[in-house]
Amino acid sequence: MGQNPTEDERLMGLALEQARQAADEGEVPIGAILADADGAVLARDHNRREQLSDATAHAEMLVIAAAGRARGDWRLPDTTLYVTLEPCPMCAGAAINARIGTIVYGTPDPKAGAAWSLYNIPQDARLNHRCEIRQGVLAEETAELLSAFFRDQR
Repeated sequence: MGQNPTEDERLMGLALEQARQAADEGEVPIGAILADADGAVLARDHNRREQLSDATAHAEMLVIAAAGRARGDWRLPDTTLYVTLEPCPMCAGAAINARIGTIVYGTPDPKAGAAWSLYNIPQDARLNHRCEIRQGVLAEETAELLSAFFRDQR
């Protein structure tokens, strides 16, 4: 897909819409989009841990699974994962396992981030696949949504 900032912002905007929907549903507001090389959306979703009573129901996991089912293949090498918060170790590992080409995220996660902040799983040379990483796309908007959600929870 290249590094077209406008396209990154458009697709991150769709992930933000998913994050807002998560907040409306009482879920931590994290949204994800999986797009193909042409920028077409293959899957979109948001955190559903509370709804599904499933610790693995992170937005990234849900879109990776949905795209694999839609394509009939777990390998997704020509795709870009857009997520509003830096992926955790589980989600970064899933991106590697799915052979995702690029991960684009909005806000870094200093407590659990595994795509730069604490770990850099997607670019670890010891693994059999690596993802390009772009960070900070719509960072202010994604951070504010998370901050507002947790402020309201207190």
